Amino acid sequence: MSWSLPVFASVVSLGFVATLMMAAPTPASVVSAAPAPVSSIERAEVQSLTVAEGFVNEVSRDKLAIKEIVVEPVLPAAPVAPAAGTPDPGTAQAIAQSMLTARGLGAGEYSCLVSLWNRESGWNVYAQNPSSGAYGIPQSLPGSKMATAGADWATNPATQISWGLSYIEGRYGTPCGAWAHSESNGWY
Repeated sequence: MSWSLPVFASVVSLGFVATLMMAAPTPASVVSAAPAPVSSIERAEVQSLTVAEGFVNEVSRDKLAIKEIVVEPVLPAAPVAPAAGTPDPGTAQAIAQSMLTARGLGAGEYSCLVSLWNRESGWNVYAQNPSSGAYGIPQSLPGSKMATAGADWATNPATQISWGLSYIEGRYGTPCGAWAHSESNGWY
């Protein structure tokens, strides 16, 4: 029975090596429309096992090429608001455009704001949502929150716009951020 231990060891080692050779790396299951960067790894391995009485069981693999695929997720493009154009002087939209310009924001952000507040209130200072009670151009809930921008919050478009822009800046960063959220969720 002196031969059984080397045979048993050889069978076990071959089974172990065969299991390792059959286990293939699985690429990430993320699907992307963008081309993925691909890197190749070349390696050569030799595995051997020496058993008692000089018996050697050696298995080798020649340059097993493994392709590693790294896939970056593709984020959907942010919705683009239609161009708003130039507002009539003295209107709430003209006030908003002036305030955005003072904050260093351009025409794209103005277009997002126009689209957002067209949807929310139609730029009506007295707009009130009958189901939620949201009020004014930015649809503040409750409307009285706008008092932090001025005591005339219920009637002054400049006060409402100032409050609304501060709200958007604090919560979404920019009007286009708020517009993208509104497009995705139906509210901002």
